[in-house]
Amino acid sequence: MDKEPITINGLEKIKDELVFLKEKKRPEIVAAISEARSHGDLKENAEYHAAKEQQSHNEGRIQEIESIIARANVIDVTKINNDGKVIFGSTVYLQNLDNNEKIEYKIVGKDEADLKQKLLFFKSPIGKGLIGKNKGDLVEVTTPAGIKNFEIIDVKYI
Repeated sequence: MDKEPITINGLEKIKDELVFLKEKKRPEIVAAISEARSHGDLKENAEYHAAKEQQSHNEGRIQEIESIIARANVIDVTKINNDGKVIFGSTVYLQNLDNNEKIEYKIVGKDEADLKQKLLFFKSPIGKGLIGKNKGDLVEVTTPAGIKNFEIIDVKYI
């Protein structure tokens, strides 16, 4: 079983989701199944089947989160000496040299990646292109949308 890197915030987020699924969602689903059972014939009871399917999805997600937590290799970049190198967990400030747009990304694990929140998976094309580079480096990254050119303006371990 391979260890998966995860940030402290990412671990807390999935632990919160696990508590929600076990303590709030699971009892709601059990109540819905019980209610649907009381309606009689289960073969043609759509509410019962929908609730059972929902229960299956919920239990699957609980198992998935428990597996993530078991494999978690928590990395706290705030305890690492910042030498300007892009590493897992660092926040990278970039300038897109193709359109002069300034962007920032936090390099994170698979289970916490979310581009809308500027959380970039470290194995994504841009993530792989940035890891190991230093502040001031020019980076050319091949993405599915084509080649992108960036300058690393700053790297912070926050």
